[in-house]
Amino acid sequence: MITVHKEQVPGIKTILADKGLDGDGALWQERLEQVSPGDVERALSQRPGSYSLDRLLALVSPAAEDYLEDMAQLARRLTLRRFGRTIRLYAPLYLSSFCVNGCLYCGFNKDNQSQRIRLSIDQAVAEAGIIAAEGFRDILLVSSEDRAFIDVDYLTRLAGELRDAFSSISVEIYQMTASEYEELFVAGIDGVTLYQETYDRRAYSYYHPAGPKADYDNRLATPNSIAAAGMRQIGVGALLGLADWRSETLALAEHAHYLVKRYWRSHISFSFPRVRPAHDVDGLQFEHLVGDRNLVQMITALRLCFADSGLVLSTRESAGLRDHLIGLGITKVSAGSKTSPGGYSHETDATEQFQIDDSRTPAQVAEMIKATGAEPVWKDWERPTAVSPSNPKHEILNPKQCQISNDINPKQ
Repeated sequence: MITVHKEQVPGIKTILADKGLDGDGALWQERLEQVSPGDVERALSQRPGSYSLDRLLALVSPAAEDYLEDMAQLARRLTLRRFGRTIRLYAPLYLSSFCVNGCLYCGFNKDNQSQRIRLSIDQAVAEAGIIAAEGFRDILLVSSEDRAFIDVDYLTRLAGELRDAFSSISVEIYQMTASEYEELFVAGIDGVTLYQETYDRRAYSYYHPAGPKADYDNRLATPNSIAAAGMRQIGVGALLGLADWRSETLALAEHAHYLVKRYWRSHISFSFPRVRPAHDVDGLQFEHLVGDRNLVQMITALRLCFADSGLVLSTRESAGLRDHLIGLGITKVSAGSKTSPGGYSHETDATEQFQIDDSRTPAQVAEMIKATGAEPVWKDWERPTAVSPSNPKHEILNPKQCQISNDINPKQ
């Protein structure tokens, strides 16, 4: 059993509160407006990949919008130096659309009138087989908060069925305890994506009025539990459109910096989801929608401050924008995504969580990546033996090894 030690002061909750980054960003608006062109130029002249809050402040400021081309070129060179000419590909597999939360922006909201589906283990394995047949060896298991069905036992059993076909299995699900995450890790799941959604407490309370997810502090602390369980990959992000994007970027960066310093064995990656149309949320007004130029500014700014972090872009974004962002910092993209349970086999009429924008096939996305001069990577690492962080003797707990070939695209 994992023991998660009490936060040493300052913890992330204290850090954000002390810096005024858990509110609406009003404390930072004046500072952002005061950033001068000289401040931006000094930030750009600093060592690529080095982080400080002041540096990021300059790079996400309104003044930096006039330096987007400079930021893009620096981000391109830094990404090439750290990651080479490769772009990793992954696919999400949705397991359930039943949910106990009331997130206002989500098609799975418990109060929405929608067609809900749960996949059995056999159905999920069949869906995963379709994904694997496309060439993917990196899969993301996604579920609404449906603990009554998608519990730890379900996920560990499913991982056991999938780990010979996929070199990387990650989850994007509800918050768990450290011991539950450890069970997933031992079963062969090596990554967890968990978005704070928004770091603005008032906005968080508004958009999450009901369900376990309504607890801001619990969600904020959960990446600590993920790291304590030994997860190799931890994905963080904010749902862009819920609050001011500049303040969100500063808070997100402070959270990531905290995790990098404290849990150096885990690799921290950033995602950049923007709110998308979803079933039964048509009347919801978002006051902080993020345009394409500001999304590019956010992505390149974070790349220039976090040299070794993966930057992930999903099919929420348009084909044209994704094509443009390949090489500007993005290191991983989804392709051919279906955002409803059973979506790959087309055997259900389940409601989507949200509408995707890039509907190209995985093969078409791979060809686009090649056209940019990069190499699409369907699988780029061998799963190591899982060692439980709570096992002092480092006993081997998962001896099964992936048997897939080392070819970049198993379909070729």
